[in-house]
Amino acid sequence: MLSDGSVSAQPAKKPDWLKRPPGSASETRELKKLLRKSKLNTVCEEARCPNISECFSRGTATFMILGDVCTRGCRFCSVTTGRPIMPSAQFAAEGERVAEAAEALGLSHVVITSVARDDLEDGGASGFAKSVAAVRERLPDSSVEVLVPDFRGSFSALHVVLDASPDVFNHNLETVPRLYRRVRPGASYRRSLDLLQEAKRYAPRVITKTGVMLGLGEEPAEVLSLMDDCRSCGVESFTAGQYMQPTRRHLAVEDYVTPDMFEYYESEACKRGFTHIAVGPLVRSSYHADEYISK
Repeated sequence: MLSDGSVSAQPAKKPDWLKRPPGSASETRELKKLLRKSKLNTVCEEARCPNISECFSRGTATFMILGDVCTRGCRFCSVTTGRPIMPSAQFAAEGERVAEAAEALGLSHVVITSVARDDLEDGGASGFAKSVAAVRERLPDSSVEVLVPDFRGSFSALHVVLDASPDVFNHNLETVPRLYRRVRPGASYRRSLDLLQEAKRYAPRVITKTGVMLGLGEEPAEVLSLMDDCRSCGVESFTAGQYMQPTRRHLAVEDYVTPDMFEYYESEACKRGFTHIAVGPLVRSSYHADEYISK
């Protein structure tokens, strides 16, 4: 049952273009063992990413810091919502574990995201800064990408993250403004755009990036307008993929976007001058992120 008392409908059968062969447990076992030994979370597991087997078998993962309990309740996300118990005093140690795991995996591009931590004064920004610094210390030749929450619009928190000098700053818009109240209660489209714009103003050399999910009831014109908004705020990298309902408690898929339509959106993103584009049914914000940056 959803928070409003309704039950999400069972989505239509997945089309063939969204079907992937099951991954081999042996291909992912070693990475999972490393993550458990390091006491680390990944958004790959928590958000039930459809690409988990492929990415884990490649030795790549998106580290999720600041614990595994989120203070937000976005209706598309399967990460646990509740009262976090991880205090800020543990952030430095977690950052060291992220760096150690990244080194063990031999990563050339390290992606770090987090749950939302509205319970903290800085929204967890210091946790990002400590993790980036630890990776920089241990892997000086690797690039670092951060995928952050909105910090409730706090530019001071944003500056803490950017002062750590990530190579890519990512904050996902997730959906078009008309659907925010239903999809992202507690978030604001304008606030997220302002965060992306300020990131480019404050740290112009850092690549700014955002991503959206499609299939939640958005109209094509709304997606194109969102792209225009992003470009007007200096966003350079754009990703888009098909939303897939993680459980019956979450929002149902309104429609499955066809590969032809994804090709259309990719073409429109190119026309608008995005320099880094990843658009397709199975694309996720951090999917093959290493292929969209060169050191």
